[in-house]
Amino acid sequence: MAEKKTLKVKLVRSVIGTRADHRATVRGLGLRKLNSESVLEDTPAVRGMINKVSYLVQVVQAG
Repeated sequence: MAEKKTLKVKLVRSVIGTRADHRATVRGLGLRKLNSESVLEDTPAVRGMINKVSYLVQVVQAG
C-alpha cells in the first residue's frame, strides 16, 4: 500500500478581525497560535479548507 500524502500548513497571519467561519476553519486545520504548524493528510476536504483561508496560511511542505 502506498504511503499517504501529507501537507504541512503554517499559520502566517493573525485570525483577529477575520470572519467567524474562517477562524473555525483555521481551528479545524489544527492551528492555534501564529506560526503554529500542522501536518495534515492531503485530501480534497483539507485542500478546500486551505483554499478558503489561503490568505492566513501557507503550505510549508508537501510530502
